[in-house]
Amino acid sequence: MKTWSDTRSRAPGTDPHGAGNAGTPPVRAPAQARQLVRHTLAALGPLRPSQVDDLLLVTSELVTNALRHAGGVTGFGIGIGRDRVTVSVSDASGEAPLYQRREGLRPGGYGWPIVLRLCREVTVDAGPDGKTVHATVAVDRR
Repeated sequence: MKTWSDTRSRAPGTDPHGAGNAGTPPVRAPAQARQLVRHTLAALGPLRPSQVDDLLLVTSELVTNALRHAGGVTGFGIGIGRDRVTVSVSDASGEAPLYQRREGLRPGGYGWPIVLRLCREVTVDAGPDGKTVHATVAVDRR
């Protein structure tokens, strides 16, 4: 199963991670993205609760980062593989996410390191109209 939600037109085959347009509404908030991921995962059958939690946290962080730092979400996709699930979030900023070490207890700056820690693979495809972050979490189907 593959789903894709997009607010701009996309040429066929532009997503290297296999997400296709399923006519879902555009993602406007982390909770909406998590709901799409939950729905997709439910169709896969049982997964370990920790893997579902990891995917939902990664989803929240990517969507939140797009909203806070990149002008909003322009596309959202979920790609399913035999042993992996890839969440893809597009935004209008061409700048790659920054990984900065935080000193003290200042707010913010923890989401990207969390994504990097939880994922098997993270790639960023940047272009003239923005970027797409693809975050892949390993899954064991029961």
